[in-house]
Amino acid sequence: MNTYPRLPLLLTRGEGCRVFDAEGRPYLDFVAGIAVNNLGHCHPDVVSAIQTQAARLMHVSNLYHNDRQIELSRLLAEQAFSGRAFFCNSGAEANEAAIKLARKFSKEHFGPERFEILTMVNSFHGRTLAALSATGQEKYQKGYDPLVPGFSYVPYDDLPALEKAISPRTAAIMLEPILGEGGVRVPKPGYLSGIRKICDEKSLLMILDEVQTGMGRTGRFYAFEWEGIQPDILSLAKGLGGGFPIGAMLATERVARSFVPGSHASTFGGNPLACAAAIAAVTLLARADVLTHCQKMGEYLTERLVGLKRRYPVIQEVRGRGLLIGVELGVPAMPLIERALANGLLLNRTTDRVLRLVPPLIITPDEIDEGIRILEGLLKDGKDG
Repeated sequence: MNTYPRLPLLLTRGEGCRVFDAEGRPYLDFVAGIAVNNLGHCHPDVVSAIQTQAARLMHVSNLYHNDRQIELSRLLAEQAFSGRAFFCNSGAEANEAAIKLARKFSKEHFGPERFEILTMVNSFHGRTLAALSATGQEKYQKGYDPLVPGFSYVPYDDLPALEKAISPRTAAIMLEPILGEGGVRVPKPGYLSGIRKICDEKSLLMILDEVQTGMGRTGRFYAFEWEGIQPDILSLAKGLGGGFPIGAMLATERVARSFVPGSHASTFGGNPLACAAAIAAVTLLARADVLTHCQKMGEYLTERLVGLKRRYPVIQEVRGRGLLIGVELGVPAMPLIERALANGLLLNRTTDRVLRLVPPLIITPDEIDEGIRILEGLLKDGKDG
């Protein structure tokens, strides 16, 4: 169906930080499947894991245990957040599970009137009806009324406004550590830890949507590690499978106990094939050298972009963390994205005027320089303002 404003490009192959069209022309990829291909395209470890598992066992349903799901659960528990895992197929599904768990836990512990979840203006949590209702952007909700009740939106990075919005009905606070679709907005230091403190004081659940910021994207395995906190519920997807579809909702032992047999389910969630891909991806993404490389390349790319900002006033701001970077322009971003495509560089936008740069975490300084050269050539032309 006509649900995507697709660019005129047919891709047939990928390798590392490049993709190739049907004629074999290469493109430097600064989109990475929208922050999915954190290890680049067709990483050999992920490919090998999928090939091996596909010949062994692909699907059995969650009526039974499977060894790949057990191994992935243990691997995730060894990272910065240890708890129980519910596996699904996407970020929206992970957030749907998080919303359901938060409501169920709160009703069980505090009564039937405690169900409301506070989310952020300009947030994005997915396209299912509940995840869309949690999303604080009217443009995504238009035409889908009535939305799921029980969500209220507060300004991002504003602790006083958040505290003021809390009521006896409030069950949880749900947010992204960095707004992704909302324009790559990084909150002030202390914001996440401030929310953690509020949740502790008022017995609220803290839900972090790390679908985009997780899996090493910011230079830590999870973005919340930068503030040394722990959420109660955590949603993951995108980079989790190294390019293969898989999502996960993690929760602390105490909160996870509210899900019992029959509470929630997913036919394909945690299937052996997806879990095998995720095991390979997580094993690599959790490595200190990969995370350090992401931090260094993020600093280098930001430095090069700030250099462009000094020379070209159309760039108004460069912001982000690790290899999740937003470049705010003084003009609409789409014409620049189209011209970059014609010159062999894939770019993406979040809001109308913000370029989102999310290249694979394995990108090299030479590849960054190549992307900057293409971008500067377009800015020199001055056709985009």
